[in-house]
Amino acid sequence: MEEKFIITCSIVLYKESFADLHKTIDSFLQTPFNKKLFLIDNTPSRFFEYVFNDKDIEYIAVEENIGFGSAHNLIINRINGFSKYHLILNPDVSFNIGVINNLINQLKTDENIAMIAPKVLFPNKSHQFSCRRYPSVSELLARRFFFLKPLFKTTIFKGTYRDKNLNEPFFAQYLTGCFHLYKTKDFVNLQGFDERYFLYMEDVDICRKIDSLGKKKLYYPKEEIIHVLKQGSSKSVKLFFKHTSSAIKYFLKWGF
Repeated sequence: MEEKFIITCSIVLYKESFADLHKTIDSFLQTPFNKKLFLIDNTPSRFFEYVFNDKDIEYIAVEENIGFGSAHNLIINRINGFSKYHLILNPDVSFNIGVINNLINQLKTDENIAMIAPKVLFPNKSHQFSCRRYPSVSELLARRFFFLKPLFKTTIFKGTYRDKNLNEPFFAQYLTGCFHLYKTKDFVNLQGFDERYFLYMEDVDICRKIDSLGKKKLYYPKEEIIHVLKQGSSKSVKLFFKHTSSAIKYFLKWGF
């Protein structure tokens, strides 16, 4: 079956900044392709139902917070054979008009590349170090507890590939999940995210799943995006425990 759209995109909504979300949606809608944006609303009140109206947007009400991965997975059957490429996008990301086109051109160069992601910057244009090696327990603990960072400085340095030239493309172990551009057929074959993770670690997990398919993930810093990065688990006890729970599930699944 011939795909109806060049690209589809899904954004999961819960408690979002309207200013950031408007920038994110505008960034995607300016893409000069036949496209469809799925807004997946995890708020029980259908909070975002009448906020964004556009012919290229489809609103999906979940009416409960089912988590990040489970919400994105709701559209797997709908994009299968429906688009060539699918973008997993956070609601606090913005980018220029040519970014998606240039990333798609890179995806076309190698059948074995399942997913690509650009360089990620903070709003002040500092580097977010979004391409990483698979984490160890010690690295995650050091990232979470400031007093441990001096003890694991080398581990964190290597974990964020700072021993490599981050201005040149390379195949990374994992790419943080604020912006994942997939070949749709590969995202479908992966069956999306592992729904055992409510929030956090699902992006690491899906990169492991890409490995299991014999496919690759390309970090492509020739293109850049801006990511606000909420870092909720460092500010909320509830989210901290969700992050911890996800980390335990990850290491039990893939090994310590």
